[in-house]
Amino acid sequence: MILSDVKILEAIDKGEIVIEPFRRDCLGTNSYDVHLGKWLAIYKDHILDARKHNEIQSIEIPENGFVLHPNTLYLGVTEEYTETHRTVPFLEGKSSVGRLGIDIHATAGKGDVGFCNTWTLEISCTHPVRVYAGMPIGQLIYFRVDGEIETYYNRKDNAKYNVRTDKPVESMMWKNRF
Repeated sequence: MILSDVKILEAIDKGEIVIEPFRRDCLGTNSYDVHLGKWLAIYKDHILDARKHNEIQSIEIPENGFVLHPNTLYLGVTEEYTETHRTVPFLEGKSSVGRLGIDIHATAGKGDVGFCNTWTLEISCTHPVRVYAGMPIGQLIYFRVDGEIETYYNRKDNAKYNVRTDKPVESMMWKNRF
């Protein structure tokens, strides 16, 4: 079941959902709008290796924006820090962003109960497009969880994305055993 605006506000009041900064005008009927932070990142190497730590180069988005180019994966970050303690957050792109040819995630649209951080975005585009820090980039939709939770994400020993950050975080696949 997707939370309505009223249920999102109730969950915020109870501390079950945290959004910092919270702006009431970003609350939709059943979602919350998130914004592109001021940092992007690109991988330093052209060929990525799933078993190795692929380093990134951070880029601060200037006041006059930054042009994204096709065939490049950009890692972005939300301005908003979020926590979810009773719901599963899903991050979806805004239709206005999609109509510019921008995808904000390749596969990681679902968060986990207990995720406490900013969201790293996996941004790609179909043709060159200028983006700006602070622009609306996506929306969080919250689903109620049925049943008790044994291990919250922020309490897992092997959770790879628990360090609070205001910059995009590269893939930590290399920490897996395979």
